[in-house]
Amino acid sequence: MTEDNELNSLRRLIRHQLGNPNSLNATKLISNGIVDADKVTRTQFIDNCPFTTKSEIVLDHKKNPPFGSNLTTHLNAYSRLSKTSGTSGESISWLDTSEDWSNMLDAWDVIYNTSQLNTERDVIYFDFSLGPFLGFWTAYEAAVRKGFLTVPGGGLSSDARIQSIIDCSATVLCCTPTYAMRLGEVKSKGSDTNINTIIVAGEPGGSIPSIRARISKLWSGAKVIDHHGMTEVGPVSVQNHIDSFTLSLIPGFHLAEVIGIESGKEVDINEEGELVLTTLKRNHNALLRYKTGDLVKKSTSNINGKEMLGLEGGVLGRIDDMVVVRGVNIYPSAIDSVMGEYEQVTEYRVLVKEERCMKEIEILIDLNSSTEEEPLINDIEENLRSVFSLRIPVKTLKNGELESFEFKANRWITE
Repeated sequence: MTEDNELNSLRRLIRHQLGNPNSLNATKLISNGIVDADKVTRTQFIDNCPFTTKSEIVLDHKKNPPFGSNLTTHLNAYSRLSKTSGTSGESISWLDTSEDWSNMLDAWDVIYNTSQLNTERDVIYFDFSLGPFLGFWTAYEAAVRKGFLTVPGGGLSSDARIQSIIDCSATVLCCTPTYAMRLGEVKSKGSDTNINTIIVAGEPGGSIPSIRARISKLWSGAKVIDHHGMTEVGPVSVQNHIDSFTLSLIPGFHLAEVIGIESGKEVDINEEGELVLTTLKRNHNALLRYKTGDLVKKSTSNINGKEMLGLEGGVLGRIDDMVVVRGVNIYPSAIDSVMGEYEQVTEYRVLVKEERCMKEIEILIDLNSSTEEEPLINDIEENLRSVFSLRIPVKTLKNGELESFEFKANRWITE
């Protein structure tokens, strides 16, 4: 997106928000001197508009039930209701107009084009139960709009889904990284499919080399494409080419910043920070400088010939998920990267304990029945020690004792 186009979109967005002077967004703008949309600049907006936080949105929805104060048109103009998953707090209902929804389908067009899919040869299988989550519905409807044969997995069992994938000759699978591995293990018991592309989202993993390699191997060498988004901000990024471990922001849909966790100021290239997004094409229920809670490493990337903000290594984790163990910052994605190297580990959990006023973690693993426990545990513990410079104990459970995840995995348990 050129600077001129981004500025025009920003001004259009602000004009919409100022038209609803009692909204949370308009209050932020007006009270900080942003009162003329036609004169605002990107720098002025960033320097003067405060951040928006998840807790603010939750409070606004409680004060202005059930959908908050940021709606810019009458209620019957909205045609879609989605809900956040609630994995990082209270679930929020989100409304969209047909125009804003169509814009998000446009973003999915970019994802499908970047993934090199073709309506003449590809059949897309969506391995989700049909819930109120925006990611599934935008992906599904964008595929239908483009003319793909689309197949929903619905509430089928894993075995039934594999059979459905075979029956419809699906070539593309959309699911979370965790479920791609779970379903791949079911497939590896004897089923053969035509899946050659897997688009993953919903949790870190698709940009972690060990996880991506494991998924690809389970699916007979299928290419794995990472993507991320949120109900609050829509589709955000996509892996910019097959071999990349960097996500590119989808051009034209967000004004993006990466800010220091302590400073709140824009970080330099190759530095880590929190991703902050302003939704440029969701004018009727927008977010201004929304602190996503996603930890990312700032880089540059190229998508469709345009230089964009890149997220090296994808989404590294959630800011609020970090655990400090004896002075070492540990994110779930870092543990995931190590555990993804071991095909013998079918599932795991991380127990977070407090001992003598200090945080400690312990990993419980579920192994396939043919694995010798002691050598593997020693290898994993040594690998963890090498990566984190910490001794992290690993214990085994009976095969099948840990439940596998279909949607977003939540492997960290605080005692």
